[in-house]
Amino acid sequence: MELTAPPDRRKLTLNDSPLAWARRACDTVIAQYTPDALPPANRWHYHQGVFLQGMEKLWRVTGESVYLQYIQDYVDLYISPAGDISVKAHLDDLMPGQLLLLLEQETGELKYRRAAARLRERLDNWQTTPDGGFWHKDIYPNQMWLDGIYMAGPFAVKYGLLYNEPGLFDLVVRQALLMHKHMADERTGLLYHAWDHSRQAAWADKVTGRSPEFWGRSVGWYGFALAEILDYLPGGHPQRNALVRILSRWTEGVRAYQDHSTGLWYQVVDKGDRPDNWLELSCSTLFVFGLSKASRAGIADSSAAEAALRGYESVLKRIEFTENGFMRIPDICVGTSAGTYEYYVQRERKTNDLHGIATFVHMCMEMELLARS
Repeated sequence: MELTAPPDRRKLTLNDSPLAWARRACDTVIAQYTPDALPPANRWHYHQGVFLQGMEKLWRVTGESVYLQYIQDYVDLYISPAGDISVKAHLDDLMPGQLLLLLEQETGELKYRRAAARLRERLDNWQTTPDGGFWHKDIYPNQMWLDGIYMAGPFAVKYGLLYNEPGLFDLVVRQALLMHKHMADERTGLLYHAWDHSRQAAWADKVTGRSPEFWGRSVGWYGFALAEILDYLPGGHPQRNALVRILSRWTEGVRAYQDHSTGLWYQVVDKGDRPDNWLELSCSTLFVFGLSKASRAGIADSSAAEAALRGYESVLKRIEFTENGFMRIPDICVGTSAGTYEYYVQRERKTNDLHGIATFVHMCMEMELLARS
């Protein structure tokens, strides 16, 4: 398709606001893709959902209708006028439900609430491990993945708050705590990517059931999810402080592995000394987001904000621009399952993969709030 250049074609610099960087990222995607073509094209999926939720944050600050309309045009492709929606038994497919909540609140159209309710109903019969942990996907029996708490958690707590279902708060907290129980490493403060109750997965330790590595983006998803969940979890919830303590420890672990020379983070977080490991930008943006948000909330001290600022500026220095002003974000890992060290470091790196553009927008919107605080 023929691209329409952003109104402002100049190369952005560190002197430009985080808001300007977020806007350019969103404008780049809007110019490149119609809503139906957002990759993976013609699919209701978390790739699009995470990006569009970042766009929602941009819209809330700027009030520019083009962003809300783009979100609505995407959502309307996948729900019927009666609110019917078809999804797989994958936690990934619940994540875009946050967009339904936004549109119901903004438009008042009943179809969005009905579609959200259909997604919410799936949680009542989700397949679980023996101790109640949600399977990440029905095709991965008895496996919990860190990604899953972001895919279902913020949607569920927002739904519970909007529609007075406090039981959803307990559900989400339980899932977050089970992940921490099974996947957290006390020594580093980081979390392993996945856990298999059955110990049958090729990557699963036969004693612990854990996958063997700390994959950057999965660690980032967990901290990102806790930070977002705490925004909506009632202050008096009996286990709120447990999540606060976990997020605080997460920030300590993440800061300890920030690369001293670049300010970024590695694909396999704790093995930056290996020559085949590489600096990955989607996890770096997620870590910046979590560090900044935890600092603003008083969960982490000012050094977390300092680490976030350094990481943010380090990410920006990696961004390139076309002559038409479009943004190019390199070194983004494609979608990835759990696996070995060799598996992670050999994963394909892409420029402008939606994982990285999405987390970049969230990072910029969080850094905008930090700058204003």
